[in-house]
Amino acid sequence: MMKWLRKPWSLLALCLSFWLTGCATPPAYNYDALMAASPRSIVVIPPKNNSLEVHAPYIYLSTISRPLGNKGYYVFPVAVIDTFMKENGLPTPEEMNLVPLDKIHQHIGADAVLYTEILDWGQKYNIISSSTVVRVSMRLVDARTGTQLWDASISAVRSSDANSNNVIGSLLSAVASQIANSISDQTEEVSRMATNQAIYHPQKGLLEGPYALPKQ
Repeated sequence: MMKWLRKPWSLLALCLSFWLTGCATPPAYNYDALMAASPRSIVVIPPKNNSLEVHAPYIYLSTISRPLGNKGYYVFPVAVIDTFMKENGLPTPEEMNLVPLDKIHQHIGADAVLYTEILDWGQKYNIISSSTVVRVSMRLVDARTGTQLWDASISAVRSSDANSNNVIGSLLSAVASQIANSISDQTEEVSRMATNQAIYHPQKGLLEGPYALPKQ
C-alpha cells in the first residue's frame, strides 16, 4: 500500500522539478570584460555581407551610430572611416574586416572596434504574404588587447501577412505589398529595429558608456 502511495508523489515531484527548471531565469550576460576595459570610443567597421543584397552593408551601417552614441560612447564617423580605409587600399567591407586591431588602434585611436556580419537581409515573398528580414550578428572587441567585450545576434522581421480566410483578398494584398515594397524599401527601418533591439536589450544589451546622459 505504501509503495503504491509513493508513486504519485514521486511523479508530482518530478513534474515540479521540470516546471521549476523551465521557469528558471536565463543567466545574466557577463559584462566583466566590458567593465574592465571601460572603452570610451568605438570605431564601426562596415559589415561583412553574407546576403545577396550588395547595398546591405551600408544601409545597415547607417543605423548604428545613433544608438551607440545614445549609450554614451564616442563613435568615429562611419563615412569618414569608410573613406579612410578605401583610400588606403581597402575597397570592400570584407577587406576592411581583415585589418589588424593594432593598426586600427594605432592609426584611428579607437578603444574598441565593432564588427558586424549580415546573415540574412531583404524582402521575402510567399504566395499570400511577404516579410522584410534583417538578421545580424555583432561583437565589440578591445582594440588594445583583442578581448571580446560584448556580442549579440539579432533578427528583426516585419510581416504583411494577409487574411488566410479570404484567398483572393490575400493574393491581392500580397501583390499590392510586393509593389509597395519595390517602391519603398523597408530594410533600413527593419535594420534599425534590429540594431536597437541588440543595443538596448534590457538583459543583454550594451552597457552605458562614459558619455551617457544622466537619467531623469
